[in-house]
Formats: sequence, C-alpha cells, structure tokens
Amino acid sequence: MKRVVHVVGTGTIGEPLIGLFTDFRDRMGIDEVTFHKRTPLESDKARISHLLARGAKLATDRDRVNSFENMGHTVSLDAQEALERATVVVDCTPAGNQNKEDYYTKLTGPMGYLAQGSEFGFGKPFARGINEEALVAGDDKYIQIVSCNTHSITTLVKTICDEGENGNCLERGNFVCMRRANDITQVEKFVPAPSVGTHEDPQFGTHHARDAFGVFQTLDLDLDLFSSAVKLNTQYMHSMWFQLRLTRDMELEEVIERFRANLRVATTSKREANLVFSFGRDHGYYGRILSQTVVVLPTLLVRNKREVYGFCFTPQDGNSLLSSVAATLWLMEPDWESVSERLEPIRRWVYHEV
Repeated sequence: MKRVVHVVGTGTIGEPLIGLFTDFRDRMGIDEVTFHKRTPLESDKARISHLLARGAKLATDRDRVNSFENMGHTVSLDAQEALERATVVVDCTPAGNQNKEDYYTKLTGPMGYLAQGSEFGFGKPFARGINEEALVAGDDKYIQIVSCNTHSITTLVKTICDEGENGNCLERGNFVCMRRANDITQVEKFVPAPSVGTHEDPQFGTHHARDAFGVFQTLDLDLDLFSSAVKLNTQYMHSMWFQLRLTRDMELEEVIERFRANLRVATTSKREANLVFSFGRDHGYYGRILSQTVVVLPTLLVRNKREVYGFCFTPQDGNSLLSSVAATLWLMEPDWESVSERLEPIRRWVYHEV
C-alpha cells in the first residue's frame, strides 16, 4: 500500500513541511506527498510552482480547479479524494479542530492526523524528545503538535529537571514568552509597539504553560508551570525568559552541561535575536533551525543554588517541523528506532551550537 502524506495548508508550517517530505520522501519511506490549497492567488504562483516541480501534488476544492489550472498549475486531486487516499493527514491550518469534526472523523483511510500549535484538544499533545513514550500505537490516531514556544518550555524543563528514575526536580517553572509580531512572510498583524497579553488561564496564565503541562501529564507528571506573553514589534524570532525553581541544589556548571548534553538543544553566545535568525536564514532548512530551543549561555544564572534563570530563543516553526515529521513517520510505522533512522536526512539542521 502506498504511503501518502497529505498536508493541509501552505503557510509558515505547511510549506516547509511539504518541502521536507518531498525532498526526503525516498529516505523517509514515503511514496507520495500531496497538499491542499484552497485559494488561488497570483502572489503564491511561484512558490506553488516550485513545490509542484519538486514532486508534490496539488489538491483543491472542485470549484477552484479551473482557477488553479488557469494559473498554469496541474491539479492532481480534489480535496476530498486527497483526504481519503492519504496515509497521514497533517493539518497546518488554524482550523484543525473544526476540520476534525467536519471531515477527519468521517474518514476511514488515513492511519492518523496531526494538528498544529493552538489546536488544543485535537489529540494527545506531542513534542519530539519529550514524550515519545506516551504515544500508544493504535490508540493515538489524533496528535496535537504543540506550539513552538511550548516546545521551548518543555525542552527547558525536561533538560534541566529530569532525574531519570528519580523523577523530576522541578518545584515551579515561570516563563515569559516574548513573541515576534508576525512572520516575515506575513504583512498583517504587525504591532507598532510591545503589546502585552492577558492571563486568560487562572492556573497557567497563557496556553503555552497549559499545553506544556498537558505534554508532561502524558508522562504522569503534574508540574507547576506558569507563563506570560508579550508581542514585540519585530519579525525575527520569539525570545523567552525562564525561571526554574528546583527541589535540589544545582550548580551552574551542571546546568550548562545538561544543555550541552541534549543534542536537540542549541546553545549560543549570541544575545541578539537577529544574529540567531540570520544563522537560520543562512544555514537552516527553509531558513529554519530544527533544534527545540536555542539557549543563550551568557544569560544563565543559578541563584541560591535552586533557582535557574536565563533566556532562550525559540526557533518558531522549526521545532514544530521536527516534531511533525517525527509524529508522521511514527503513525506510518510506530517504532521510534525506525523513526530515528528515517529522520537522519534532516538531522543536519538540528544544530547543537548557533
């Protein structure tokens, strides 16, 4: 049976995902990559043509076929047919939960479905390197790839506080997510000045800590996490301030060593977001760093031996891309050793130092 990955949406996560699956489909054990785009736009013509030239196949709604073909694109499938014949559906739209209700629960062909970021409740929350063991083959058909800042939070906590068989040494974690206004591919929703967010969740503050709590809950961990958010007038990348209060003493040297020992964590001496962003632009895949977070080593401080402070940069979309590819490959063949082997082609962009 053909293994077909179908990506819904061609935005900041969808487009590079289509590229990853298409470029490395042979080595990942994928036979075909299809994607759904709803709206034919002249401004998108060049990038859609590029995806098609690399081997991806376009699907759209039946009433949009002529419009795409008039632009010179080959439409291979209608939207419903693409869903029915897919092995895994990766929803990269902000309507994952609605699409699940309207379409996915009515399909019998796909082995599984992914949704991105803010689609809380879509399925079991997942982040690569954090809770692979929580996914159950045959049961977890719907998986929520948590947001990029949630990836950073879970990675910070897992790296510093995981004690193996001795559990977790986190007493409390506080995080301030300083979000970039919009992506450089977007012209809307830019802010002229820092815009502070509200604490809509009385327990967790913002959805970032709530979703991180959900990830650790799949591992039977009940952690005290709280996050705040502010949107900055920049398009470079997200930044994060963190405070981890521990239940045991820890020296700064151990903190640094723990970060350096985690191959999915990038460390840097750069303190400016534009320099880290530029590294991703010059050396990343589609400009993305696929590491889970970028920890700024000069900012690390251990206070009173039990409070770890610091800053990190969040490779927005990059860490989500890694988790999305990993979860897709797992749904096709639920063996993490096999998944690691099939992820080898993209490991070059999981940087250890920036």
